[in-house]
Amino acid sequence: MRRLRAIAAGLFAALVAFAPGHATAGSRIKDIASLQAARDNQLIGYGLVVGLQGTGDSLRNSPFTGQSLQAMLENLGVATRAQAVRSKNIAAVMVTATLPPFASGGSRIDVEVASLGDATSLRGGQLVMTSLSAADGEIYAVAQGSLVVSGFNAQGQGATLNQGTTTAGRVPEGAIVERELPKDLESDGQLVLQLHNPDFTTAVRVADRINAFARQRYGTPLARAKNSTVVTVRPPHGSHLTRLMANIEDLTVDTETPAKVVVNERTGTIVIGANVQISKVAVSYGTLTVQVQENPQVSQPAPFSDGATVVTPQTDIAAQTEGGRVAIMQGPDLRTLVAGLNRIGVKPDGIIAILQAIKSAGALHAKLVVQ
Repeated sequence: MRRLRAIAAGLFAALVAFAPGHATAGSRIKDIASLQAARDNQLIGYGLVVGLQGTGDSLRNSPFTGQSLQAMLENLGVATRAQAVRSKNIAAVMVTATLPPFASGGSRIDVEVASLGDATSLRGGQLVMTSLSAADGEIYAVAQGSLVVSGFNAQGQGATLNQGTTTAGRVPEGAIVERELPKDLESDGQLVLQLHNPDFTTAVRVADRINAFARQRYGTPLARAKNSTVVTVRPPHGSHLTRLMANIEDLTVDTETPAKVVVNERTGTIVIGANVQISKVAVSYGTLTVQVQENPQVSQPAPFSDGATVVTPQTDIAAQTEGGRVAIMQGPDLRTLVAGLNRIGVKPDGIIAILQAIKSAGALHAKLVVQ
C-alpha cells in the first residue's frame, strides 16, 4: 500500500512539473483568440430516417412520424390519406449541424442525427433530404445520406447487451451548403479579436505584441485592448487583410489565467490551475467507517413438541477510524499545495472535501468550481 502511494505521489509530482505555471513558451494568438467575423452558426432541421430493420417508430405512439411520412409521400405524388400506414422502418429525427465561418456554397459539413420518437435503433438508416435553417429562419444547408451509428444492442431471451447509443448517429459530410454567410473580415473598418478566456492582462499583452510587430512592419501601432475580451486592430491603408491576419495569428503571447481549482465530485477529478495559493492553515482529515452485519439465529423446538421455530435477531456493529492526522499547509504555488495534500495521504474524495473546507475558511486564494 505504501509503495502504491509513493508511485502515485511520484506521478502527481511529475504532472505538476509540467503544469502550465511551469511552462515558458508562449501561445499563438490563433490559439487564444478568434476573429469576431469568423464565428460558427448552428443549424437545425426536422427529417426522417428510412430503411431501418423494424427498429423505427411505432406510428401509434409517435403520430408525428406518420404525419411526416404521409406529407413526404404526397409531395412525391403518392396518395396515402385514405390508407393506414404501419411501417416500422422509419423514424422521425432532429438534425443539427454547425456552419463554419466563410463556408462557400457547395461545400460539405457533417450533421448529427438524433431520434425523436420511440425508435430503438437508427443503425442502417438513410436520412432523406432535410433542410437545415439557422436562427433567422433561412435555409443554409440541405442534408441527406447514410447514418453512422457507433452504438449497438443485442438481446436474447435471457440477456441483453447494450453499448453506446443506438438512437443517435451522424452523417459525415452529409450536408451541402446552399447559402453563404456574409464574408466581411472587418467591423467598422477594423479587425476585432475575441479572447477565448477573458482576461485584462492577456488582452493588454496581445495588443502590445501586435503593436510591436506593427511598428517593425508598418512603423505605427495598430492594436488596442478594448476590454478583457476584445482587442481591435485597425489595418493600415492598402494592406491585404488575409495576409495581415495570418501574420497576427502566428504571433506568440504569454497568457495569464486566474487562479482556479476545478473539482468533479462524481468522478473524483481534481484540476488545480497555476497561481493557486493558500494561507497558513491546519488541516485534520479522518474518516469513520461503520459496518453493520446481521447474523440472525434460528432456534427450533425439540421433535414432537408443541414449540415453534423462533428467529432471534443478532446485529454486529464495528466502527473504525482512519487518518486523523493534522498537517499545516502553506504554499505560494501549485507544487507546494499538491505536496501538502499528498503528505496527508488522502484519496481524491477527501482532497475535494479539504479544498472546500479551506475555501470556506478563506485560506484558498483561488476560485473553487465544483461540478
